[in-house]
Amino acid sequence: MPTDATPEATIDQGSEAGSGGRRAALIINPIKATTIDVEGAVRRISAEDGWDEPLVIETTEDDPGHGQARQALDAGADLVIAAGGDGTVRCVAEELAGSGTMMALVPLGTGNLLARNLDIAVDDPDAAVEAAFRGTERSIDVVHVTVDRAQDAHVFLVMAGLGYDAAIMSDTRDDLKDKVGWLAYVDAGIRNLPGRPARTTISVDGGKPFERRLRSVMGGNCGKIMGGLEIFPGARIDDGRMDLMTVAPKGKLGWLAVAGKLFVKGKGSSKDPSLEYFQCRTAEVTSREPLEVQLDGDPLGKARHMAFEVKPDSLRLRMPLGYKDPAVVSEPLP
Repeated sequence: MPTDATPEATIDQGSEAGSGGRRAALIINPIKATTIDVEGAVRRISAEDGWDEPLVIETTEDDPGHGQARQALDAGADLVIAAGGDGTVRCVAEELAGSGTMMALVPLGTGNLLARNLDIAVDDPDAAVEAAFRGTERSIDVVHVTVDRAQDAHVFLVMAGLGYDAAIMSDTRDDLKDKVGWLAYVDAGIRNLPGRPARTTISVDGGKPFERRLRSVMGGNCGKIMGGLEIFPGARIDDGRMDLMTVAPKGKLGWLAVAGKLFVKGKGSSKDPSLEYFQCRTAEVTSREPLEVQLDGDPLGKARHMAFEVKPDSLRLRMPLGYKDPAVVSEPLP
């Protein structure tokens, strides 16, 4: 959630007043290591394309992107580039959604979920910076999430969950992520496999509530996670809907049925209740016991209730030029 921390900005003398041209703001997580000078690349392409000198703002431990994004909006930035992991991207998007200001991302994290879904280079920050300035513009959906009926809503771009998936995110070791990357999530997944299902009540699009005994329930705005696994087959980020997935393995071998359906992308292909999908615009999930919660891989602690609401076409986003993946966007781009 937003904090009152005041972010520090690097503003070039002589550019504060601006020349009346376009200006980018770079919001960067300084602890994300990269061999590429992201700030230098942003300055170089700004100059090459006739933009004003960029505004550069670093995130902090107390404020991972909310205050920086508001500062960029207050400065009148035409393009806001989020350079960091999924947490930085989500926090910046939460502030930019509905503003009309263009957003782009330079993935510097471990998961880089949105970047993987949009085919933004996760191992080439220089190419991602170029796409931020010269890519294709697109409006995408965001999903508002209210946790335990709090007054303020969060936003997610890729997926959010309650239960086993969130426990994985909460239990993943940072030191292992530094050593082996996204495989650290596999380690956490194996360690959290034992467990009992939680009795959960679900309502989709205001319909009649139904009960399930679940290990996990997830909402997806687009489909892919680490390793290229598509857990929401056919999900699109601009169709005004989200996919709700329930995971209910039966017994110790039940995870094999879940894995089989995921790997063969068998959405709706059987009546096996171990993995069910529902497409909707709103959803409510209530558990009888507190479960771990995650938004785009960010752990939020435990909660018993989550409410989802899709906000169509809320965020203007830059994608690589010529991006045409029909699994993410509903129509081919020019």
